[in-house]
Amino acid sequence: MATARTHSESIEIAATPAEVYALVSDVTRTGEWSPVCKECWWDEADAPAPGDSPRLGAHFTGRNETPDRTWETRSQVVVADPGREFAWVVGQGFVRWGYVLRALDGGAATELTETWEFTPEGLAAFEQRYGEDAGREIEARTTMAHEGIPATLAKIKDIAES
Repeated sequence: MATARTHSESIEIAATPAEVYALVSDVTRTGEWSPVCKECWWDEADAPAPGDSPRLGAHFTGRNETPDRTWETRSQVVVADPGREFAWVVGQGFVRWGYVLRALDGGAATELTETWEFTPEGLAAFEQRYGEDAGREIEARTTMAHEGIPATLAKIKDIAES
C-alpha cells in the first residue's frame, strides 16, 4: 500500500485561539478563504446551533472548483477541540484536513497550522480509479494542497485580524 503524503504550514494571527477556532470550524465560511473549495454546508441534522461549535462526527458537503471541473465531497469532523484543533476526513478517509491552534503571547495571538494528508487509502483509491493516470492525478492534488495552504492561511489571517 502507498505511503501517505502530508504537508502543513503555519501562520501567526493576532486573534485569540477561541476566535480563530470559531472562524475555521465554521465550514460554511470556507469559500471565503479556500482557493478550491467554494462552498460548504452542514448536513441538516449536523448544523451547529448559532454560537455553538461543530460536534465530533458531524457531516458536511463541500463544492470544489478548478478551471477543469466542479465536484462535491462529503466530509466528517474527526477532531472538534475548541481553541486547539479542528479536523475532518473527506470521503471514506481518503484525505484528512485540519487546523491546529497554539496560543501565543499569553493567548492574545494564535499560531494556526493547516495540515493535509493524502492517506494510503486515498492513494489506493486514486490508483484504482485512475489506473495509469493515478500518478499524475495524485501529483495534481498534492500541488493544489502545497499551493493552497499558504493562500488559505493568509486569507484566514486577513479575516481574523479585520
